[in-house]
Amino acid sequence: MNSSHVMQTAALRTVVLDGVLGRAIEASGSGRLSSFIVGPDSPAILIFGPLLRDGNIQGDWYGEHAGKWLYAAAKSAARSRDPVLLERLLGVADYLVSVQEPDGYLGTYAPGHRFKQPQPPKPGSWDGAPSVRTWDVWTHAYLILGLLEVHRHFPKAVYLQAARRIGDLCWRTLHEDGIDITELGNHHGMSATVLMDPAVELFLATGESRYLELAELIVQQADRNPQLGLMTRALAGADASEIATGKAYQLAWNLVGLAKLHKATGKPEYRQAVENLWRSIRDQHLTLGGGPWGGVAHRSREVFNAPGQFFPQAYVETCSLLAWLQLNRELLIVTGEARYAQEIERTAYNDLLGAMAPDGEDWCYYSFANGRRVHTTYWRCCKSSGAMALEELPAIAYTLAAEDVISINLLGPSEATLALAHGTVRLQQRTGYPFDGSINIRIGPGRDVEFAVQVRIPDWAQGATLAINGVAAKLAIEAGTFARLRRVWQEGDEISLDLPMAPTPHFRSQSNVQESRAPDGAPVRQLVMRFDYLAVTRGPLVYATGLIDGFKTEETVHLQSGPAGQWLHWERDDSAEDSDRNGDHHHIRLETAARQPLWLLPYYRAGGRVHGAWRLTWLSLPPAAEPDAQDTA
Repeated sequence: MNSSHVMQTAALRTVVLDGVLGRAIEASGSGRLSSFIVGPDSPAILIFGPLLRDGNIQGDWYGEHAGKWLYAAAKSAARSRDPVLLERLLGVADYLVSVQEPDGYLGTYAPGHRFKQPQPPKPGSWDGAPSVRTWDVWTHAYLILGLLEVHRHFPKAVYLQAARRIGDLCWRTLHEDGIDITELGNHHGMSATVLMDPAVELFLATGESRYLELAELIVQQADRNPQLGLMTRALAGADASEIATGKAYQLAWNLVGLAKLHKATGKPEYRQAVENLWRSIRDQHLTLGGGPWGGVAHRSREVFNAPGQFFPQAYVETCSLLAWLQLNRELLIVTGEARYAQEIERTAYNDLLGAMAPDGEDWCYYSFANGRRVHTTYWRCCKSSGAMALEELPAIAYTLAAEDVISINLLGPSEATLALAHGTVRLQQRTGYPFDGSINIRIGPGRDVEFAVQVRIPDWAQGATLAINGVAAKLAIEAGTFARLRRVWQEGDEISLDLPMAPTPHFRSQSNVQESRAPDGAPVRQLVMRFDYLAVTRGPLVYATGLIDGFKTEETVHLQSGPAGQWLHWERDDSAEDSDRNGDHHHIRLETAARQPLWLLPYYRAGGRVHGAWRLTWLSLPPAAEPDAQDTA
């Protein structure tokens, strides 16, 4: 394995998250993970049985739920040791193994519609979809990940063998039969090239080189496809919207596979391609709450917009949140850089929580910065993706950056027990974060021993302070980095982190500029349309309001003059009946020059966490002074 793999994730049973993230994970465990699939007779598993499978000539993506559930439920059962969930998990895994065909096929399609049968492109298809089926490789990719995760926590040879047999079938199909993987998935093949990720995982689990060769063959075929050109375009600096159709979910999952390929091979071009597109997504294609968004003037709501486009009613697909979190997880592990943990935390506390209902069962398929909360239906992909995304958080909250360096990546109430070279260390974060910027971290090594603890300082936390046992730490504190503290730690030592959390305004514009040339060749530029907006954050949280005055879906606010501290005020409200536990008894009061104040709550709970609730993150501002209406050179 390449030496750039600088971090190791924590074992699941050693990390317990509390606060809003912990309660979300707990709700998902007792909701989605415990109700959607309860055994082999659940609808999402029955479709793998020979009776339904052999007659299925439609199918769509529904087979993905099995692999996603196996993956998330295995993590949940390993952490919670819930005997009921564990029994269901192993029962489903055993059933799936039992219906796997001799050649390794474990999908949901009739023989003539399987990925082993190449299909010509669908005439007139905008996304390069084949004429018959697009989701068979996709389903198998999730099944490999799910079976490997079950085997990782509850080892049983048949689970690993079933995953390997799928990988062997894919190898024969692409290598020996000569089928191009980009012919097996829509979005010019990106729905099939995601197989890179589980192929690398098979290599890491078995050490067998053919799985690594499979992953690299997929990269080669993805690059040869003229509409996809994954590596070539990424290395040339293309925007994320320019890769195939720019489908957010599929592209981000492909990048997860490329990041793992770098981790396994050490080849720098894979890392460079991933980091180039990561920057494109981070800089051009995220909501204020950290979710990949798009869907403006596209045939698909889930496709990135052209760079620089801003529209408050654009979409965030919950599935893309999963892939974005996983991409940042891989880059954090590979590079050890704080910016990736920053993006995980931003997405988790805002758009991920904002897509979830408190019962842990209901999720939004699409979320909007400005728009209605709509909980999706039984079979939709995003309900399984949301539960899966939550289960990624505990293991990434704390990592080992080296044998004797503990990295605290996610801030918030939690506990972790980590094994260093010299013994076991217990850490506990006591805090009201993300609502309170005061964080106390108790260190418990059991005996006096030297090691390092690095604490992530959020990029918004200018002026943060750090102390050990009440004495200011003698190091520079830089926002957006890790502050590393190396010393001989004693049982009961405490790190105190204080993060300034003033409400912060953010301004964006939605504009349309026409550019052309005059008859003499001179450039002509005209501003045709412009709308200006305001949004507010405090610490890691984005704030929003529900229906304005109880009935309006939008509002134009006339801001007072002067600094934001004079018209944005954070206030406690201990009388709030709908407040969450652990300190979410507050709001931000936005005072304007022309109306009564507006009360802003964290985005995830603004308007109420119920189907049909309205959220308004971006508030309109009065029109700015317009330039000359004539064409201007």
